[in-house]
Amino acid sequence: MAQDVTSSNSVGAAGATTRRASSVKIPPFQPVQLAKLVDKVPTGERWIHEIKYDGYRTLVAIGGGAAKAYTRSGLDWSHRFAPLLEEAGTLDVRSALIDGEAVVVDEQGRSSFQKLQSALKGDPGAIVYYGFDLLSLDGKDLTSLPLIERKEKLHSILPLASRLIHYSDHIRGNGEQLLNKFCAAGLEGVISKKADEPYVGSRAGGWLKIKCIKRQEFVIVGWTPSDKAREFRSLLLGVNENGKLRYAGKVGTGFNDREMASLLNLMRPLEVMAATVQAPRAAVRDAHWLKPRLVAEIAYTEMTHEGVLRHPSYLGLREDKRPEAVVMETETPVQQASAPAANSIKISNRERVIYPESGITKGQLADYYAAIAPAMLPWVGSRPISLVRCPQGRAKKCFFQKHDAGSFGTHVHHVAIQEKDGHEEPYLFIDDADGLLTCVQMGTIEFHGWGARIEDVEKADRLVFDLDPDEGLDFEAVRSAAFQFRDILNQIGLATFPMVTGGKGVHVIAPLTPKAEWPEVKDFARRLAMAVAQIDPANFTAALPKAQRKGRIFVDYLRNQRGATAVMPYCVRARPEAPLAAPITWKEMETIDKPSHWHVGDATELVKRVGSKALANWGRADQVLPDL
Repeated sequence: MAQDVTSSNSVGAAGATTRRASSVKIPPFQPVQLAKLVDKVPTGERWIHEIKYDGYRTLVAIGGGAAKAYTRSGLDWSHRFAPLLEEAGTLDVRSALIDGEAVVVDEQGRSSFQKLQSALKGDPGAIVYYGFDLLSLDGKDLTSLPLIERKEKLHSILPLASRLIHYSDHIRGNGEQLLNKFCAAGLEGVISKKADEPYVGSRAGGWLKIKCIKRQEFVIVGWTPSDKAREFRSLLLGVNENGKLRYAGKVGTGFNDREMASLLNLMRPLEVMAATVQAPRAAVRDAHWLKPRLVAEIAYTEMTHEGVLRHPSYLGLREDKRPEAVVMETETPVQQASAPAANSIKISNRERVIYPESGITKGQLADYYAAIAPAMLPWVGSRPISLVRCPQGRAKKCFFQKHDAGSFGTHVHHVAIQEKDGHEEPYLFIDDADGLLTCVQMGTIEFHGWGARIEDVEKADRLVFDLDPDEGLDFEAVRSAAFQFRDILNQIGLATFPMVTGGKGVHVIAPLTPKAEWPEVKDFARRLAMAVAQIDPANFTAALPKAQRKGRIFVDYLRNQRGATAVMPYCVRARPEAPLAAPITWKEMETIDKPSHWHVGDATELVKRVGSKALANWGRADQVLPDL
């Protein structure tokens, strides 16, 4: 059955107000906007500046007097923030989706990551929440509004007397003075945001971060024993680079006795014989090596030319980060980071024709992707991708590429993923418009993505059923099959969303809260496809051999397994006339003429569609795999 707002994962509140009703659903997770690390504070009245909190990025979703908490990757952490969610449920709203940070404040009024770690282990009542953005209110999507308007609405719904939930204030202009003040007070830094921009669920928007001290996540790859009474001398650290872990130094300060004992209990079961990373022998003498499973937050002064940390200090474990997603964050010049996406990457050979039948050029393709980047990146960003590269045009040799050793440059990243035989390979991912356009510059036309994000590649965040018609079937057959499949999935409690693929068929997509791992997801998809084929064998088949698909719709469930990919929303296809994959509503499915309805020249219309009320919540639903 579809989840109700009073499910065990939500936290309720007594005494609903006149604006709340128990039938109102809790808003689902949506990708969060991320900030780029830059070298200095941007200037000008267009920018507002906020404190950079030292905690866990959290979406608080409220509906019908109950509330949930999502991590930045979509995991449900409601059980960890129960007291503040009780208070969130009393807000005078029917529904809301708030973006902010869960923190613990120390005696000096500073957010403390180490104190947050302690509170998560036994004192959740000490955790407070600072909201800095409002994505939806009373069922209305607000992401297309300017930031300053969203903040005004957020301020209006947060009571001044709240004990655990607070409004994160800002100043306009004078960001450099604010940073100096924060740094002198021992705070982490400043977040600078363009006041007039919409909310973009990726790193493509106008949010920048400037840190007082250098700090980031590192993978714990081992530990060295102590010759004193301490549990260990130091932790050995690693960071992903070109898809492989490299040695980043060691940290021996920042622990108390309790934390050291806790860490040792976590590390001992992870010990392995072989070295996890290559490192100077003298630095890792007598090391106990570990499977790379733990992620730590580390503060440091600088990094040497050899890539080793100077004066590091341990701050705590990051339970919301996966080791595969830990890459070195580097500062970007503020002018470059805040420049328009279309001007950030130079596209060479813009006049090269890559669609010979229509004369569409590489420059036109790049302009389309630059325009659609804010809409596309929440779906394609921060997930392993495979590229269809056609350097000489779509009519000549094209090939898939999912690994890279660094030839794409700094804007295209790598996540190390373990293969079946145990070794790791560097999978590609992007997280901003520069990465998207770099791929286009390198001859990419199509982007295909995993059904999971890099924060946790083992947990699916969607089901994709590709309804692939046999040769000779017209689109009317595909349309009918899509509605039939929608109704079947709805009967077992899964909300779905259609997408025309720019090819022959339609994708029916069921978003998932990341919980189930790949074996369970694949088994569910296989059994559902086979059940549908048994219910209506005249119209559907789940048979893999093409000879057995004659006159029927093939329900391709194989997209739902580890390593499989599906074409991403708004992706251009390497097919004649440059059609593209586009989200649509079920109402539009009733009348749309073909799965290649839009093409690369329709960027203006597609951008307008993204901001429409009809597509505001496309692809979002708070649901898990039902029993089947």
